[in-house]
Amino acid sequence: MVSYVEASSAPLKNTGQIRLYEKADFEAMHAAGQVTARCLDGLVDLIRPGTKTNEIDDFVFTFARDNGVLPATLGYRGYTKSTCTSINHVVCHGIPNEKPLKEGDIVNVDVTLILDGWYGDSSRMYAVGNIKRAAERLIDVTYESLQRGMAAVKPGATTGDIGAAIQEYVEGERCSVVRDFCGHGVGRIFHDMPNILHYGRPGEGPELKPGMIFTIEPMVNLGRPPVKVLSDGWTAVTRDRSLSAQFEHSIGVTEDGYEIFTLSPKGLDKPPLQVS
Repeated sequence: MVSYVEASSAPLKNTGQIRLYEKADFEAMHAAGQVTARCLDGLVDLIRPGTKTNEIDDFVFTFARDNGVLPATLGYRGYTKSTCTSINHVVCHGIPNEKPLKEGDIVNVDVTLILDGWYGDSSRMYAVGNIKRAAERLIDVTYESLQRGMAAVKPGATTGDIGAAIQEYVEGERCSVVRDFCGHGVGRIFHDMPNILHYGRPGEGPELKPGMIFTIEPMVNLGRPPVKVLSDGWTAVTRDRSLSAQFEHSIGVTEDGYEIFTLSPKGLDKPPLQVS
């Protein structure tokens, strides 16, 4: 049985209930989301052949410090970095290191910054130099799948409507949706209810109500869906080593649809992603 609770009266921990936030909370989430979006915008000129993913992480850490916010992943369950950098067949949670990016790589950078207790969570794909057409197509399909998932959000719809919209489109493009990871409630808690699956059936799952805030973050593979987590306990890769891509926004359900908190102020959160 799904239960909902006014966010202002709920404890700051995942209670299994779905929080309903107020207008002022949406404004706070927009502020947090925009800081995160500006951080991701700033990476466009940095990500190129020869850049080390540790340099990306250093940029995120410095940006957070200079803007009076905190990287949510730093110290989270023992994670030691300020961001996740997932390259090529890495699905998510790739750990920044000293290995340089190569011409033709694609990389997802996932950033969550905390502003005044509010979590702005977003990720984007970046092309490293000129990439192959198959990688371009995967990025385009993944981005469009996020758009279709968000378009399903309105009061009275369900979380299953979101997943169904994503799955139908992705599989129609001969790609696959990762089942092992999902979107999640967000706000004053990093990972909260509800879980947002990126596959499913229309009409299933919790009903969407005004005031809900969550991420939609489809992970799409060129090959088959199965993934495995490496021995570091974080890095998830495709089992068939096919390319994987992801886009993520934090959104809130409004009276007549949804609001995106993490849109790029410069329009840099969508393809094409060629980097000279």
